[in-house]
Amino acid sequence: MVQAVVVIGGGALSTRALEAIRDDAVIIAADSGLDHAVEAGLRPTVLVGDLDSISASGRMWAYAREVEIHEHPADKDATDTEIAIERALQVPDVRQLLVIGGVDAAGERRLDHQLATILALGHASLAELGSVRAVLGSTALSMLHPGRRSVLDVEPGQTFSLLALHGPCGGVQVTGARWPLHDATLTGTEARGMSNEATDRTEVHVASGVLTVVVP
Repeated sequence: MVQAVVVIGGGALSTRALEAIRDDAVIIAADSGLDHAVEAGLRPTVLVGDLDSISASGRMWAYAREVEIHEHPADKDATDTEIAIERALQVPDVRQLLVIGGVDAAGERRLDHQLATILALGHASLAELGSVRAVLGSTALSMLHPGRRSVLDVEPGQTFSLLALHGPCGGVQVTGARWPLHDATLTGTEARGMSNEATDRTEVHVASGVLTVVVP
């Protein structure tokens, strides 16, 4: 399956983020994400965004390697990440989407940017993909669109959380966990899905809504 990887700004990429990338992945950089991608040894083939934060050396790297560049106005109604995700959907035969971003020197990311990225991954246009994932800093996330099922990449004793950030989620099932769920409904105003613990082969399914799975 073809994997499209969107690298966003924020800081250096974690080992966990880099390990999630397939060798044959198509790398798309959102603005200064190109700087962090190149620093990590990745070779983006597409650069998108308003290009207000990419370094001069990053621009020169892209020009020298004839990277496909789509520059957008700074005044726009979509974030650079959203634009990059839209471009990722145009990759032929794409079935997997991975968004990766680092943290700054203080170990932080702008909360508004982080929330906007997570919300963008719940867009209906991504529902037909085989997997929609992100690694932000060293935290892994999976977006389960309606009807999707996922076996989590967790070891026994490892913590994971389920969040209904995009609206109510119905028919939630969790097996292989300390607190299993069967046909449960989760909403964005409760923490019922927080801090569960894997006990075995942990599997999560959602019948309706977009469920965010977080593995710290």
